[in-house]
Amino acid sequence: QVQLVESGGGLAQAGDSLRLSCLASGRTIRTYDMGWFRQAPGREREFVSAIRWSGFTTTYADSVKGRFTISRDNAKNTVYLQMNSLKPEDTAVYYCAASYNPPGYGSSRSLSQGSDYDRWGQGTQVTVSS
Repeated sequence: QVQLVESGGGLAQAGDSLRLSCLASGRTIRTYDMGWFRQAPGREREFVSAIRWSGFTTTYADSVKGRFTISRDNAKNTVYLQMNSLKPEDTAVYYCAASYNPPGYGSSRSLSQGSDYDRWGQGTQVTVSS
């Protein structure tokens, strides 16, 4: 099974940028679609972005579209979330997640629901001040 570790979170001011990283171990992420979710205090976990195993297909929540960019480097077993123009409402714990989809498997998961994923990281805190 793949293990996921997020990094890159921290304290930022509104308008700043941060880049989150999700390093996988135990298995290549070439067989996984990957996603980012976040959970703010007192709120449910919400979808942020996802990227298919090939890297050619990405999706974003409307709240981050145009500001966040997801990417992956399969050779480094790492997925990234570049966050620009940060807002206070982006404050949350950000989680990386993996959805098993090996070659030929043809996963039909939408990747926008938590239940679409098989493995989760521990999360990294992002705090944006105004």
